[in-house]
Amino acid sequence: MECSPPRAAYIHVPFCVHRCGYCDFTLVANRDDLIGDYLAALEIELNSLQSACEVDTIFFGGGTPTQLEPAQLRKLLALVNRWFHISPDGEFSTEANPDGLTQEKVAVLAEGGVNRVSLGVQSFDPAVLETLERRHLPDDIGVATKRVRHHISNVSLDLIFGVPGQSIESWDETLAKTIALKPQHVSTYGLTFEKGTTFWSRRERGDLVAMHPEIERDMYRRAMQVLPASGYEQYELSNFAKPDFRCRHNETYWAAQPYFAFGPGAARYVDGRRETNHRSVFGWLKRVHAGESPVAEVEEMTDEDRAREAIVIGLRRTAGVNRQHLLDRFGFTPEQLATAELQRHIKLGNLTDNGDQIQLTTEGRYVADSVVMDFL
Repeated sequence: MECSPPRAAYIHVPFCVHRCGYCDFTLVANRDDLIGDYLAALEIELNSLQSACEVDTIFFGGGTPTQLEPAQLRKLLALVNRWFHISPDGEFSTEANPDGLTQEKVAVLAEGGVNRVSLGVQSFDPAVLETLERRHLPDDIGVATKRVRHHISNVSLDLIFGVPGQSIESWDETLAKTIALKPQHVSTYGLTFEKGTTFWSRRERGDLVAMHPEIERDMYRRAMQVLPASGYEQYELSNFAKPDFRCRHNETYWAAQPYFAFGPGAARYVDGRRETNHRSVFGWLKRVHAGESPVAEVEEMTDEDRAREAIVIGLRRTAGVNRQHLLDRFGFTPEQLATAELQRHIKLGNLTDNGDQIQLTTEGRYVADSVVMDFL
């Protein structure tokens, strides 16, 4: 039904010093020698746009975008700004790690238009950071935050809970120290063991013991209490923001709006068509430099597919899914797609339905993954 041009662009930067044991993102560790080839390939892929586009949000994800040296960052920013013109009130975000984030790099980001930085701090507990194989120390977090704010005022901190050996007291302290730094935005993610990661293998061998679900649930509950009490609105399952500081780029995803994406493993959604690039950095580089398509997977989505997906990702937002908007955009109501599932989760207390909005309850947020999958 609806067909609108994307107003958001994602750029995947796949470089890190080290692959953390829980990470299954597309990246290469300790291969900075490939950055030049990557930038050349990204330029080729961006050239497929043929003309520059105005967007409201740009997001550099990874990997660690700030792994690039200042001169490389300048080139990356110049490439992206050539093809994407950010709107006057637009949001230009990058992910970054506290370690290696120099004053010069932050200055380059700001000069290139970046106005929001998401710091992957994960924890303020040195033991938890060690378990997660993070390379920064707790004291580095405040230093990095101050360094960013010298040039860029909008800062988000990413946290992880449910880490083996992590205590409730440790999580409480991390939340308190996060709030003390006064970031505009906080993300809290429960640790997951993804197949293919070293954490998965270590758990299978018994080297790592997953946290008891009830303790992890209690940690999530504390985040949902403590952060709103300090002025952070929970607007999505894992995301909390001060007024007017929601991550606008991620809201594009949760609203099932179209978006561009470039780089290895990047997934784009344009004109109802979903494309995913090759996840192998080497495979992506080889294909692009050979003049071949970097796309590995294509899905032509029907209106029903898009409606179902809009419910699944829309329920992640605390505002939920608007019945009339779903009908206007895709021609379907939730009842037409999953009547039995909707009624079952309402009876279980996982969902509420006031006639206009369908939303996860607080209890439903704890089992959100199982609830939303019933709508696919």
